[in-house]
Amino acid sequence: MSTSTRRPRIVIVGGGVAGLLLATRLGRSMGRRGDAEVVLVDRGPTHVWKPMLHTFAAGTWNVFQQQVQYLTHAHKNHFEFVPGSLKSIDTARGSIRLHPLDIGATRVAEERDEFFDELILAHGSQANDFNTPGVKQHCYFIDGQQQAEEFNTELRANLARSYITGERVDIAIVGGGATGVELAAELSRLMEIASAYGGIEDARERMQITLLDGSPRILSAFPENIARSAAAQLEALGISIMTGVGVVAADATGFVLQDGSRVDAHLKVWAAGICAVPPDDGQLEINRAGQLVIGENLAVNGRRHIYAIGDCASLIPQGGERPLPATAQVANQQAQHLVKHLPRCLRQGTPVPAFHFRDLGSLVSLSNYNAFGTLGRLGFFRGGFIQGKFAQISHAYLYRRHQFLLHGAFRASALWLAERANALVQPKIRIS
Repeated sequence: MSTSTRRPRIVIVGGGVAGLLLATRLGRSMGRRGDAEVVLVDRGPTHVWKPMLHTFAAGTWNVFQQQVQYLTHAHKNHFEFVPGSLKSIDTARGSIRLHPLDIGATRVAEERDEFFDELILAHGSQANDFNTPGVKQHCYFIDGQQQAEEFNTELRANLARSYITGERVDIAIVGGGATGVELAAELSRLMEIASAYGGIEDARERMQITLLDGSPRILSAFPENIARSAAAQLEALGISIMTGVGVVAADATGFVLQDGSRVDAHLKVWAAGICAVPPDDGQLEINRAGQLVIGENLAVNGRRHIYAIGDCASLIPQGGERPLPATAQVANQQAQHLVKHLPRCLRQGTPVPAFHFRDLGSLVSLSNYNAFGTLGRLGFFRGGFIQGKFAQISHAYLYRRHQFLLHGAFRASALWLAERANALVQPKIRIS
């Protein structure tokens, strides 16, 4: 770290669940007091809570009401926002290089450098296509707001065609993890609401959703009772589940399976597995999924001034056999660990202490139909299975807590009231 008297410069790459929370909290403390310059770098102008992307893709939630404008949020919380995406890291110079920035067809900025004293990488992950032929050309991904909106645009176009011609819309989703499962349920909910508006009389007949996964069951990262209950709920909604199938190619009209059979679909979504996009730097250790390998204090390769958190990082806890899962829960706890310890460590010149993950359970929400989860390993009812209204409220609480941490109690409450008021006068689904 710099030994001069200037304020240390903390650069955070990625404005997702972890990155924006970290920038906000450090900005309110160190930035507001002038103890440090806090900088957030992200390729887009807005933040949305990633676990809600499937609702934006289906058009059952108003993305414009839920997004956070980085520029205005930065001003209110005493940090700086720099638009751009990470290309490489120069550890010797203490700088990162950003890709050229284009907005539409206009080149806004060429490659440029941002210098740091402390660097936190939180640039997230994306779906892993495993180099499957045709996937990039013919499938939709739901990894960010823009991709969710692109899928929704094509979805509404296909529904308009169905409304006019009476033809069924076939949708195939590869990946039976939380994203694929929750998207399938949300699409079913979309058609149920659309039926109430008229024109589409029977949602289950006018849209066929097929969920494909290579594992023996969906939600393989969740406890078996959650997976079993979720599968039963999806099948009750008329969603076809195909497990233990390998997808070997995608083309304009569907997926080709390992046994030579096909699943045809008008819309194809790829939500199988995750991978990160590592920066161009041969000195930083990465795993096969492109995630940065970090130590117990969240530092990359033991480098004291470079940290990685969230989906772009891989941490095997002490005594563990596998890395922590790429979930919002892990990312949130890692961000809060740095919020708590980084300011003191900067003042005292000491390393960040070890991070210890607390498993608070897992939840999956199937739109308004149901939710399932476990209570984790803490508390009196440790490991208990929950479902129904209590699980739905618990799932909703996670987002409200995220808003509270970002905006504070008053503004988060105002946002919730605005949502309730908007729901009284606006359609329940996006129809234009």
